[in-house]
Amino acid sequence: MPYVVTRSCCADASCVLACPVNCIHPAPGEPGFGSTEMLYVDPRTCVDCGACTSACPVDALKPHTALGEAELPFLELNASYYKENAHADRAPMHVVPRQRRIPQGELSVAVVGAGPAGLFAADELLRHPGTRVTVYDRLPTPYGLVRAGVAPDHQDTKHVTELFGAIEAQPAFSYRLGVEVGTDVTHADLLRDHHAVIYAVGAATDNRLGIEGEDLSGSVCATDFVAWYNGHPDHAHDDHDLGSQRAVVIGNGNVALDVARILTADPDALARTDISDRALAALRAGNVREVVLLGRRGPAQAAFTVPELLALGALKDVDVCVEGRPEVLARGATEKTRLLSELAARTPVEGRRRIVLRFLTSPVRIVGDGAVRALEMTTTTLHTDDDGTVRARPTGDTRTLETGLVVRCVGYRARPVPGLPFDEDTATVPHDAGRVEPGVYVTGWIKRGPTGFIGTNRTCAQETVASLLDDFCAGHLNRPVSAEGTAGKALGLEDWRAIDRVERAAGEAQGRPRVKLTDTESLHRAAARPVPAVRG
Repeated sequence: MPYVVTRSCCADASCVLACPVNCIHPAPGEPGFGSTEMLYVDPRTCVDCGACTSACPVDALKPHTALGEAELPFLELNASYYKENAHADRAPMHVVPRQRRIPQGELSVAVVGAGPAGLFAADELLRHPGTRVTVYDRLPTPYGLVRAGVAPDHQDTKHVTELFGAIEAQPAFSYRLGVEVGTDVTHADLLRDHHAVIYAVGAATDNRLGIEGEDLSGSVCATDFVAWYNGHPDHAHDDHDLGSQRAVVIGNGNVALDVARILTADPDALARTDISDRALAALRAGNVREVVLLGRRGPAQAAFTVPELLALGALKDVDVCVEGRPEVLARGATEKTRLLSELAARTPVEGRRRIVLRFLTSPVRIVGDGAVRALEMTTTTLHTDDDGTVRARPTGDTRTLETGLVVRCVGYRARPVPGLPFDEDTATVPHDAGRVEPGVYVTGWIKRGPTGFIGTNRTCAQETVASLLDDFCAGHLNRPVSAEGTAGKALGLEDWRAIDRVERAAGEAQGRPRVKLTDTESLHRAAARPVPAVRG
């Protein structure tokens, strides 16, 4: 009875370390780790001990006899990985970095950003005795995109917050929440108060399409739309017109699939999640019956992962349709194109909501007089560069699709960090193994760009922390010269726990995981702290 890795895999490799027979791959240090869409259990060598399930922070590992109908394809997906990637001759991987003894007493590090990248960095630092970590975030709540980015219908993925709770419970950990670096405290302040600063600020904006009509009302970027339905304080009180029967999502990555699922989901099912109450009310009142996802290139180049495509195809009461020439779907047979071919062969059920995956289509302009009313688009053809890059070229064959909502899901982009160098082409901070200069470091998306999964941040943090510790042990870091000066206004761990209790109690009364507090005033009230003055 082998165990099986399912959709919610975060690839943090905790299961790899726990496995006594080295049957979970790819492991850190092996080809493919960090670039494959998930990890896989080898059914031939799994001994059914269950150690992996205890280690997994997102409940992604299950015995094959416990798989639900929608999860059964993952049994073959795990097994098929080993048909192409043999690991029998590989020794068990040692993924835990060696413990360092801090030679000069206590090492104090500021981590800017309380999302997965920041918390994994804190965890890696706290593995070394003598280290003290203070995590700063401009929001009154931690967990970043796990709280405000993971789709409400993916509650299993959000179980990683239990791991974050264990990290923040360590005695040498502290929060400074509700503190914005650059406004409430400067980069120079952090360097004065700590030996080193790690920036884990993520990628807070979207790439632009650069087409006419992009800024019309009804055209919204994915970061804002996702933040809206997840109750992010910056966008929880936005309004989005869902009166049109058709919405168009430009892009076909995992975020695009998230948006499509939420727009077509049964509101009664969403009411059992932690979705924003305001967004839920808008979805109940909305008229969206069809969501069309546009991809410039072909099915083989689609950015969404196989696990998310499997989950999309398993939706009940929603048709998933694939538009594309049969010869294009068959080209370059992969697990992804095979699944898309199966979806294309399905017969739609009249009256159902539907999600349409349309390939070889590029937006030309968004049409409207003050608000979106249509999208003009062109078909494309594929061309391969000398370096193997597949590019889409417009054919000039244009058509118009009526819609009142366009969601732009064409990639996240980081903002420059005040006081740090910034590469405009890659939207990252230049670094050497996470080191910007001795005392200043980066991890997560600001370091590597918006790639990877939740667990990718752990190996990313390990590299950065190793660079920091090398610098400290070599005497390259300055000693702090003053105590931290933001404790009075900041929310700490106990304040966050108070907020968490209030949200969970409200959720329990409604049969939900939590009811999110979505504005600064209510969050501070739950923490029993004074509400800060509005920043100018």
